[in-house]
Amino acid sequence: MRRKSKKTFEELMKENKQELLNDQQALEKIETRIEKRHEIKKLA
Repeated sequence: MRRKSKKTFEELMKENKQELLNDQQALEKIETRIEKRHEIKKLA
């Protein structure tokens, strides 16, 4: 039986980023959080 090799941090990041780009709902959630953060900084 062949052992699976462990993925590097960079490989995991690339996979995660690709999944996010394909998940429109998750992207919208992130954009909303970023917009809220900018609004809070403008008020401060």
